[in-house]
Amino acid sequence: MNIAIDSFGDIQLHAASVQEWKQTYSQLTSGSLLSSLQQLSGERFQVFREHINQRVVQNGEAPRGRICFAVPLAVPGAARMQGREANDSSVFVLHGGDEFMFHMPMGMDLLAITFDRATFERAIAAAPRPDELTTLLKQPVLQVPTARLRDSRDRLLTLFQQIVMRADLADPQTEQGLEAALMSEMVDLLSDPACDKRQRHGSSTGSYIVEKCHRLTVDDQLNPPSVIDLCQRLRVSRRSVQNGFRSVTETTPIHYIRCIRLNGVRRELLGTRSADLSIGDAAARWGFFHLSHFAADYQALFGELPSQTRRADGKAGRSTARATAEG
Repeated sequence: MNIAIDSFGDIQLHAASVQEWKQTYSQLTSGSLLSSLQQLSGERFQVFREHINQRVVQNGEAPRGRICFAVPLAVPGAARMQGREANDSSVFVLHGGDEFMFHMPMGMDLLAITFDRATFERAIAAAPRPDELTTLLKQPVLQVPTARLRDSRDRLLTLFQQIVMRADLADPQTEQGLEAALMSEMVDLLSDPACDKRQRHGSSTGSYIVEKCHRLTVDDQLNPPSVIDLCQRLRVSRRSVQNGFRSVTETTPIHYIRCIRLNGVRRELLGTRSADLSIGDAAARWGFFHLSHFAADYQALFGELPSQTRRADGKAGRSTARATAEG
């Protein structure tokens, strides 16, 4: 087994450090970021705990060949997984290859566990009423009785922390024992008679609007959608767009779109050498053409100027381009 314990001051570096996951994180609230990430990986499973002080939207693809669970340890604000509202009585479920979008509130603490899908399916087949469990696991957000989830969460966290502190990580019996204990805990939680096996939770209209806006912004970097564009493309009212963003992201559509674009620029800067891509050119790729306005927005969101962002060559960036129109 492998253990990694890290802390980050940048959400892009945090996202890139989560093993096996293809994903991007975008910071939505202003200020310096502080996050922690503890990971434990075995041959057929992975456990990680992440805590992030800022509001973040996660977008990506779950690891193929796996089934993935996430158990919130603290949900201090509005959270949405796959468009479904979530709270501290929720368990999240993703299947390998699933595309996902997760809106994480400020200060959220999360424990995530992934298992080899075939191994987990065998465990489900041996549980009571396996057909009901298989149907239940098609839902991305499950509501579990609060007291039952609290007890299970405590045991999962204790298992994780105990192994992280042990020295005999190379012992195959330790790895197999941890995998069996984690899997047994998850199967028992979902099999609990108090857990409604017929529950169905649909995606909200607000979540649909936000997701479409997010994808339009990323897919056409030079032409971010306006509120009027969203209304026309989605055939909804301006009030619906505004209310959807407020309920899902706790901000306005204009601010959200700007944040997604600024995070896109930051990923460009972090992933390139300063000699290969100037700040001005990186900003222009995301539709920012007025560099002074761009720099002010960038600093307001991330707590540093783009020229202070560490580049792939270890140097701070320096702008070499000028422009006149706001993007």
